[in-house]
Amino acid sequence: MTNDLQIVSASKGDIPVILRLIKELADFENLSDDVVASEEDIHSALFSDRPTAEALVGHCKGEVVGFALFFHNFSTFLGRRGIYLEDLYVRPAYRGQGFGRRFLIHVAGLAKERRCGRIEWSVLNWNKRAIKSYGRAGAVAMDEWTVYRLAGDALDRLAAEAGDVRRQ
Repeated sequence: MTNDLQIVSASKGDIPVILRLIKELADFENLSDDVVASEEDIHSALFSDRPTAEALVGHCKGEVVGFALFFHNFSTFLGRRGIYLEDLYVRPAYRGQGFGRRFLIHVAGLAKERRCGRIEWSVLNWNKRAIKSYGRAGAVAMDEWTVYRLAGDALDRLAAEAGDVRRQ
């Protein structure tokens, strides 16, 4: 069935589908309340004069299978850019059929074409199925690293200090 999968770069017409898939992913991850993105936000991120991300959409026999959303980062150690895979989501009806791996293969191909040094992503610890699949693809967990996030009120408070520093 994965032979029928077509993965294409997202177009502006895919914005509603991408947002719907983001919401499905959030439901799956029990993070629905965290989704505040709008179609306008997705449009700006993917299709503005200076896009900050790219998206792929997968179709099989006319049905949307899932999506991948990624952006470039940079490794000072490698002296090259990489790809950060923000989201890779396959709809429940299509899981276990190799579609996720096909998305990963597609992104890996883009990384090599663009001379990227690596692809990185995060996965929730409880998502054992994805972890197993990533391991089969040759990905290695970076257990010695801890992800930090600064957001919301904490980001606002710290950013306010930037104004204080600039006024000194």
